[in-house]
Amino acid sequence: MAKLVFALNQSLDGYVDHMAFAPDPVLFRHFIDDVRGLAGSVYGRRMYEVMRYWDEDRPEWDEAERDYAAAWRSQPKWVVSRSLKSVGPNAALIEDELGAAIRGLKAQLDGVIEVSGPELAGSLTELGLVDEYQIYLHPVVLGGGKPYFAGPRPPLRLVTTDRIGEDVIRLTYVPA
Repeated sequence: MAKLVFALNQSLDGYVDHMAFAPDPVLFRHFIDDVRGLAGSVYGRRMYEVMRYWDEDRPEWDEAERDYAAAWRSQPKWVVSRSLKSVGPNAALIEDELGAAIRGLKAQLDGVIEVSGPELAGSLTELGLVDEYQIYLHPVVLGGGKPYFAGPRPPLRLVTTDRIGEDVIRLTYVPA
């Protein structure tokens, strides 16, 4: 049975914004290895549209960016959306019955399925489907934006901390 993990970069004041801060080379390599090891990823529409950046090669990319793109393209993706009518390569659309669809994926697959996007993760948290929360805490203060937790969070228990690169701490929590 697969484990559903919500993993995302976060500022010190609790916000997520992929445009406000970027991973250093060590953290980026960590993300490449992470993506390679996933059973798949679940995205909301907005996060999926952001991630589609990796669908096509760009001449300005370095080796690490090409590695990430290859890893991302190879993994199965499920996109939760009622407005999209189609999705890109290696992706499937989930339009209805979110809980049943995710329960089915967890039962069918082994390994880790990552969920990306605070609102989608909030919906899955409400359904009791998120098994683990990984906060990649960056030494940045944004002062506003989209919070990591889109709504009330369940009681959590810290299970591990890791320092990744010079400045980032990964905090791993499970529901208490």
